[in-house]
Amino acid sequence: MTFIQVNSHKYGRLSEECSQLLMFFQLEAIVVEMQDPKNGVKNSVQKLNVTTIPHAAAGNDIIAWINTKMKTTVEEAQVFGTMLVAYGYIYPLKNHNKLVMCNDSSLYRFQTPYFWPTQKWVPEDSDYAIYLAKRNIRKKGQLEPYEQTHYNHLHEWLNHKWEFIVMQATEQYKAGRDRNKPDRVIFDCQERAYWMVNRPPHRTHSALDCGPERLIDPNTEERISFDQYRRVNVFYQQAIMRSKVKSSVSLGALVKYITTYKNHDPFLAPCQPSNPWQTDHDAYWTLNMRRVEAPTKMRVERWSFSLFELLTDLRGRDDFKIFLKKEFSGENLAFWEAAEELKWGTASSMSTKAETIFKTFLAPGAPRWINIDGRTMGLTVKGLEHPHRYVLEAAQTHVFLLMKKDTFFRYLKSPTYKEIQKKALSPETHSFRLVFFTNGN
Repeated sequence: MTFIQVNSHKYGRLSEECSQLLMFFQLEAIVVEMQDPKNGVKNSVQKLNVTTIPHAAAGNDIIAWINTKMKTTVEEAQVFGTMLVAYGYIYPLKNHNKLVMCNDSSLYRFQTPYFWPTQKWVPEDSDYAIYLAKRNIRKKGQLEPYEQTHYNHLHEWLNHKWEFIVMQATEQYKAGRDRNKPDRVIFDCQERAYWMVNRPPHRTHSALDCGPERLIDPNTEERISFDQYRRVNVFYQQAIMRSKVKSSVSLGALVKYITTYKNHDPFLAPCQPSNPWQTDHDAYWTLNMRRVEAPTKMRVERWSFSLFELLTDLRGRDDFKIFLKKEFSGENLAFWEAAEELKWGTASSMSTKAETIFKTFLAPGAPRWINIDGRTMGLTVKGLEHPHRYVLEAAQTHVFLLMKKDTFFRYLKSPTYKEIQKKALSPETHSFRLVFFTNGN
């Protein structure tokens, strides 16, 4: 898209918004003139059920005023009146669901300027949820079908702050009961008319849907292809299967992780005996060699955090092998290591390693046969026909979970781990000697 096309699109949209805003101002000028006490629409106090409603006007009186003022036909005046109702400048007192102007004795009232479209009050989901919750309290759960649908959707969408929404709705409901009944009924009608315009029932055209962002084009029929249906179906299936965790659970897990690792973080805790990156003392490297005979207590403590930490440390993995050898169950760890070698090894040796792994761990009657479920075994054996780096991923994950649930916790309680805890070193902080230089030295 060229620069001229971009700017023409931008200015075209801007001119459309300006013309719409100008139309609203013209409509509002007419609405203000209609409410003039002397030359405006005839209005009076009317009875609505058992409630007295002030400043109510009949539909035929409004259409007659428009017909006289604008010198139009009755049909054109009725269309113009319907447009005022559709934009929310006039609202019906009885049939709220139909935003039309009827040429009969149906009662209407003028909307308060606070709810006019030019106020640019963005209808937020939280405000609509408060309104529906308040209406649900007042109607004792008897909402309109489309309102009940919106209520259920917002309850699920805003579940994290639903208590706040219900509290606000309850307070507004209590405050409304302190008003006079006519004022209370009028405000309820005004609020309902506003949300009827800004949150219309499903598949109902709203007059405020205008411009390039129009959601529903009444002149065209929406046609959805089979591929679009398939994509939507896949999207919802994935959304249903996606795990959802509450924020409180996530924060709890984060706090637990920080509490566990805070003494092992070099930014939060000092290195023992000293930080080799800041000093010339390199004892830290010697004490934490990959396969040192006696590891430090901090290192041994970290093995107990998770099986991943234990297997990542080669010294911890060696100690775990000693335990599994005593338990006569070292084949799981051996298979896990073989899968790691296949994953990170060279491409030229991939086929040879895959064949060796199959004969050693997976083939019927293998010398170190591993116990995995039939589905995982079938997928792994089929994948080994055309081996790649991650062909053993499913079987390796299965074996890892088996060790995590069973052998890892038995290892932490075993004499092997307790013995290494006793042998572990606890280096003292290295004390540096200050050297003063004089002019003579």
